[in-house]
Amino acid sequence: MYETILSPIDYGGLPLKNRILFAPTTFGLSDEEYLAEIGRIAAGGCAMIIIGDVPVGKSRFEKSLFDAKGFAFYQRVVDIAHKADCKVCAQLHQSDSNLLAMFKYIPGVLTKRITMQEMRTKLNDEVAPYITGMSQKKIRKILAGFGQAAVLAKKAGFDMVQVHGDRMCGSFSSTVFNHRTDEYGGSAENRARFAVEAVSAVHAAVPGMPIDYKLAVRQEEPHYGNAGVLVEELPVFVPLLEQAGVTSFHVTLANHSALENTIPPQNHPYFGQPGCFLKFCDEVRKYTALPICGVGGLGDPDFTEAQLASGRIQCAALCRPLLADPEWVNKLQNGQAKQIHRCVRCNKKCLGGLMAHQGTRCIYDPKA
Repeated sequence: MYETILSPIDYGGLPLKNRILFAPTTFGLSDEEYLAEIGRIAAGGCAMIIIGDVPVGKSRFEKSLFDAKGFAFYQRVVDIAHKADCKVCAQLHQSDSNLLAMFKYIPGVLTKRITMQEMRTKLNDEVAPYITGMSQKKIRKILAGFGQAAVLAKKAGFDMVQVHGDRMCGSFSSTVFNHRTDEYGGSAENRARFAVEAVSAVHAAVPGMPIDYKLAVRQEEPHYGNAGVLVEELPVFVPLLEQAGVTSFHVTLANHSALENTIPPQNHPYFGQPGCFLKFCDEVRKYTALPICGVGGLGDPDFTEAQLASGRIQCAALCRPLLADPEWVNKLQNGQAKQIHRCVRCNKKCLGGLMAHQGTRCIYDPKA
């Protein structure tokens, strides 16, 4: 009944045992809780886990491949997944937050005078001047970091890398944030340059390693998202990224708005329906024959099977459905689809838990 979901695929040069990926996710858990969660998800049968927000340089705030402790942690992550016959992808990213601006808000967050959403809004307001005023020397250093991080990711055992197109890459791509007048700003070709050069740096550093690109699409009428690429700019961006070395596209809505827009609940006024972001996959498909992974509202196995069987997408990335039931894939394989704990897209303990500093969990989780 779920032949396509359970069928193998060559995803941009990487053989996968089925079509279900775990989408990149911020957990906010302790190291041991995080590793246990990765273990449960990998053992549940998904083909690959995308580890979100792997920085392309040293970091004070995130685990980094560039220091011994962080590198060893990522090796543990990879080892846990591989023991469950699950591939692992490192999502390489560079934050577009101005760290100097961030520091002035931290005391307010720690004393809870500033909520996480208010902090997010304040940092978003700093993005445009930060991107627009960045020196070319700093740009070159960051771009080199993408290549260096890819080398370290491969050394740590990752099977694929994904270039995060919705942090600094997405902000350079967007006219909302990028007001530069040099070769990194202005035309769509120029605004694509940072992302293209990031992909090129990865491709040159680890030739032959599959490169996924998280392509964030910004929507107008109604407006959602501030970073990323407009639909009408896709004819420029997609071919340039493919020429630079991208082997697959992970397509979603652009970020830098309220988190409930990119992680929409079932009652969202615009993105409450199943497959809420697949229309962006349809637009990307016009300009590439590479595999496309869809995301957003794909927790219903029957709906997702239909999208995959039609060829609309080649893989489906799930987050909340696999938090609700890590055994989602195994249950399909065992003919137990009716026994899946279905994600109801309530956002109470996943997004709600993260925002409350309690970790990303699920209402079905007894620890939640």
